[in-house]
Amino acid sequence: MMRDSPSAPAVPVLVPMPAERPYTYAVPSGMRVVPGSIVRVPLGPRQVAGIVWDGAVERIDAKRLRAIEEVFDCPPIDEPTRRFVDWVAQYTLSAPGMVARMLLRAPEAFDPEPWIEGMQRTEAVPDRMTAARGRVLETAADGLAWTRSGLAHAAGVSSTVIDGLKAQGVFETVMIPPRPVVAAPDPAYACPELTPDQEDAARTLREAAAEGAFGVTLLDGVTGSGKTEVYFEAVAAALEKGRQVLILLPEIALTHAFLERFQDRFGAKPAEWHSDLAPRMRERVWRQVAEGRVRVVAGARSALFLPFGDLGLIVVDEEHDPAYKQEDRVFYNARDMAVVRAHIGGFPVVLASATPSVESRVNADQGRYRRAVLKGRFADAALPDLKAVDLRRAPPARGGFLSPVLLDEVKATLQRGEQSLLFLNRRGYAPLTLCRVCGHRFGCPVCSAWLVEHRFRGQLVCHHCGHAEKRPEACPECGTFDHLAACGPGVERIAEEAVQHFPEARTIVLSSDLLGGVKRLRLELEAIAKGEADIVIGTQLVAKGHNFPNMTLVGVVDADLGLANGDPRAAERTFQLLSQVTGRAGRTGKKSHGLLQTWQPDHPVMRAIVSGDAEAFYRREIAERERAGLPPFGRLAGVIVSADTRGEAETHARALRRAAPEAADIFVLGPAEAPLALVGGRHRFRLLVHGERRADMQGFVRRMLAEGPKARGSVRVQVDIDPQSFL
Repeated sequence: MMRDSPSAPAVPVLVPMPAERPYTYAVPSGMRVVPGSIVRVPLGPRQVAGIVWDGAVERIDAKRLRAIEEVFDCPPIDEPTRRFVDWVAQYTLSAPGMVARMLLRAPEAFDPEPWIEGMQRTEAVPDRMTAARGRVLETAADGLAWTRSGLAHAAGVSSTVIDGLKAQGVFETVMIPPRPVVAAPDPAYACPELTPDQEDAARTLREAAAEGAFGVTLLDGVTGSGKTEVYFEAVAAALEKGRQVLILLPEIALTHAFLERFQDRFGAKPAEWHSDLAPRMRERVWRQVAEGRVRVVAGARSALFLPFGDLGLIVVDEEHDPAYKQEDRVFYNARDMAVVRAHIGGFPVVLASATPSVESRVNADQGRYRRAVLKGRFADAALPDLKAVDLRRAPPARGGFLSPVLLDEVKATLQRGEQSLLFLNRRGYAPLTLCRVCGHRFGCPVCSAWLVEHRFRGQLVCHHCGHAEKRPEACPECGTFDHLAACGPGVERIAEEAVQHFPEARTIVLSSDLLGGVKRLRLELEAIAKGEADIVIGTQLVAKGHNFPNMTLVGVVDADLGLANGDPRAAERTFQLLSQVTGRAGRTGKKSHGLLQTWQPDHPVMRAIVSGDAEAFYRREIAERERAGLPPFGRLAGVIVSADTRGEAETHARALRRAAPEAADIFVLGPAEAPLALVGGRHRFRLLVHGERRADMQGFVRRMLAEGPKARGSVRVQVDIDPQSFL
């Protein structure tokens, strides 16, 4: 306990700003704080929330110290979480204050939730009895406290009946504690009947959760194998031990179906945590997690920084998904940080995927992770028959993008009364619009990117900075009317082509940027699952764990799309995405098909997917990574320098390169102009630092930044340890 005494008049406080270390504050007489206490402190002219931190304080004249203003009535941030913040800051080369900022995202939750005014039955009786009053008294006979509106609703009367009884002393005012955001889950609510394979995997996970010691299990099962039901058994084991559980999900839209499956198993939903949550609900979830009243959270990557007091299990669903990588302010991969959080806390973590990342597969192969495998689909449902459609031999009609082979399969699927999915990982109508007269191309005014036409909205949009403008009737360069051409397809254009070929079919487009947001997306996903659409056209959103019982055909419009971008993970990402999207077909046992339109049918990725030989793909990809010294056999770090002018960005990047220390096991590539050289009006240059597996990458980059020039003016430097994107 830290006290205001001659020996300890001050404490370190970590504030949510780019500070490299905690600041020192005086503790007023009579105030009691401990490491982890959330406090309000003066910072310049402002008052900010901070966390009392660990370690020694700076030697500062007591007269110069500013005092802590207030200690919030909130459970302290526990020691494992504080260690986690320090670890993330050290690993990502981020300011500890910016990592702590992610812990303090619900400032209204630092004070306790207010109690609610309610009422409770007394011994008094009303002066006269009516049928309405009789129903109220019967409802309240259990002696429990009720809210005024809740009692009126339960008894089927108006609030004036309640007011009349209260005026006669039949009810007295009592205060009711705030309601929990979700009911407590029951581990024994609906225990499932598992297949022998599932039971073997579940036993492994249950034992790990029951032991409570750190360990990583990779749950590797084909699409539709029932991985969710298996890791629910680990969740049940952790709950039985009285521990809290975090389940990470890559997409907000995925959580609705997941919540229902969780409720079917445990009798109550988990608390949600994601960016689409209403502010008041975010505050309540944060507070009740801190108090231990919320036992299970299902959320996006930021849920990793909730103030759990007794976390005993983390599950990372779809662990391969790039959405777990944050590339803003603090650059981190939530999958990797989940493993670190579990290691610090001394509890197990489960990584689940039908197409594990190469990094996780290598860790499992080398014995660092346990691996539980589900080889077959649940209820013996067959995987779809997959074929490559060689577009050199069966090209689409002029102006179209769907080959005759794929169109014939869609027609046959419609005749059987079943659903088809046409997949293209490109939003909008067309990725480029140009004038057929003068050749003018519509580009973003502040990015080095073409504007994407969104015909449903009548706009041209930049997918990098958000710039949008109305699609003009005439070319702004030459003034010619009606000569603007859309080049290439997006999902909206594929939907237009599908309607032309199948006008009677019910067609729906699934894309994250359509109007209506997450709420509309969830409704549309439910409608598809209920069979209310015949043809679904979607982006990568449809590849993420959805279960469409009547879907028996998946057509990939452009299977080559992800292979030509120079990303060292391009083959892996394409394999994962295409495997996941074709896995939407035939999940209930119906015979199903997957067609991949490609100009490269002999590419190793296409051969691996069509043959169903995932092991061959992993062997080849792992061998290539090892030969090139790429992760997980080597280490990478990206340094992105941006500025208002190209000259400033390039000059600073070159100066950093010259400041790089000599190292036998690390070398620096670049600087080079980034593939996206201009984003949001800022010019960008990249350096790529490549080192051996055991190289001190953080120390190298830290020295390079310290020896190089300080960022001044408009120059900004961002460090991305273990980059996932190279744009």
